Amino acid sequence: MSKNDIINTDKIIRIMLVDDQPIIAEGIRRMLANETDMELTYIEDPALAIESAVDLDATIILQDLVMPDADGMTLLRFYKANHETRDIPVIVLSSKEEATTKSEAFSYGASDYLVKLPDEIELIARIRSHAKNYILQKERDSAFYALSQLKKQLESSNKQLHKLSMQDGLTGISNRRHFDEQLESDMDDARENQTPVTLILMDIDYFKVFNDSYGHQLGDECLKEVGALLAKACFNPQDMAARYGGEEFVVLLPGTTEINALKVAKRFAESLKKAQIEHKDSDANEYVTVSMGIATHDKGSKYDVKSLIEDADKALYKAKENGRNRVELASEN
Repeated sequence: MSKNDIINTDKIIRIMLVDDQPIIAEGIRRMLANETDMELTYIEDPALAIESAVDLDATIILQDLVMPDADGMTLLRFYKANHETRDIPVIVLSSKEEATTKSEAFSYGASDYLVKLPDEIELIARIRSHAKNYILQKERDSAFYALSQLKKQLESSNKQLHKLSMQDGLTGISNRRHFDEQLESDMDDARENQTPVTLILMDIDYFKVFNDSYGHQLGDECLKEVGALLAKACFNPQDMAARYGGEEFVVLLPGTTEINALKVAKRFAESLKKAQIEHKDSDANEYVTVSMGIATHDKGSKYDVKSLIEDADKALYKAKENGRNRVELASEN
């Protein structure tokens, strides 16, 4: 195995040497001259060390401890305090051999300690060892970051898919499936807390005639506008407007009494009237109108999903029987 097999040859080891003695730099340069995967940059001014390490994207820092214009121990602390240099291995090259000095250097963040000038083979081996660990750590960090980003994207996609699964593809409001699930949940809450839950079931008047007269494309536009106006008529965050099927829509109003639901229905009817969606072949009006039925289950009722829908449907049927373009209450049937 050759020395370059230790680290892939496409990964250059960028070595930054910080020392106030050019003669030391020349000695290190000669030691590394035959290492084709190593690049040495000499920094004589320690004040430039942090900035240079970042600019060079240094793999290893070789540094003297005793320099005229800087304290090497302080510089070690600076490396660790900077988020861009804190993980770069620092090999101290010092003329001091005292154990206390070595211990202090390690406590301030040094990765290794060599007495200069070190043996060429030992220096290269130490550089390669620390560089290998540093590069592997960077690769792991990069992989973890990529995985975390992928996870975020997947979570975002799943949220979007979940949102789309609850939306009606044409109108953008809730679909029948979402409505059914929410009604079950709201009914359970209402039963437990003995609070009201109300439905407004509605049907666009003479919608088949509208499609026959204006075409299905304008029919779709009509459904979209009705859906948008219905959603705006719901003021409370817990209220839900949904497309029930075809030209039928429904509003789920948990915690809302029949009388307040009637206000929502009238608010929607008024906004639809102002929209003036032309429907000249309607027997109810020259513009698009809806018939609505309202049903409420409140304290003392059986809180049954099926019967609530049936009550709202009966009220809607009565609105159609009585000439359409009107609201009927199940409580009055």
